[in-house]
Amino acid sequence: MSLALGVLISGRGSNLMAILDAIDRGSLDATVKLVASNKLNAAGLERAKERGVPTVYLDPKPFTQETNPREAYDRAMGALLQHHGVKYVALAGYMRIVTPTLIRMYPSKIFNIHPSLLPAFPGLDAQRQALEWGAKVSGCTVHLVTEGVDEGPIIVQAAVPILEGDTVESLSARILENEHECYPQALQLMAQQRLHLEGRQVHILS
Repeated sequence: MSLALGVLISGRGSNLMAILDAIDRGSLDATVKLVASNKLNAAGLERAKERGVPTVYLDPKPFTQETNPREAYDRAMGALLQHHGVKYVALAGYMRIVTPTLIRMYPSKIFNIHPSLLPAFPGLDAQRQALEWGAKVSGCTVHLVTEGVDEGPIIVQAAVPILEGDTVESLSARILENEHECYPQALQLMAQQRLHLEGRQVHILS
């Protein structure tokens, strides 16, 4: 099964590029139907355009007049994704908390990558959290998105040792290298229909 992917970004789009590179190499059976951003100047939009991928900037400001701006925004984002034939969604450095509105439009079909070994250090600044707690190992986690922040079922993880003298920047860089491998791997497992969700656990079928 080839995944019809939508990718949501807010910044440089390095995980987006890793996904596109994996598709080009033939290690990920997917097509990126749309790259969407909540930031007009997100560098990943330009990088996607250069690869011939449709892009859109969805401005959050017009939704501030709505009764529930975040849900109204996600309703519009979901409609855009559906219009472009998106069946699965990958959050790749998307700096918005996804509301139940979008999650219900794509139940168990939204992926996220987080720079820690969840459930440790959810939320923002995970690398800084790990260093401040004196953790010896960090890493990254690809998980399905649920209504709790960084609480969804875990698909793939990679451990990254924390070295003496590590800074947020040096640790983040090493974690990011692993993210670029793990995200396409997790998406390919979905494309191969090898993911079986049972409660909050994901079983990988052989």
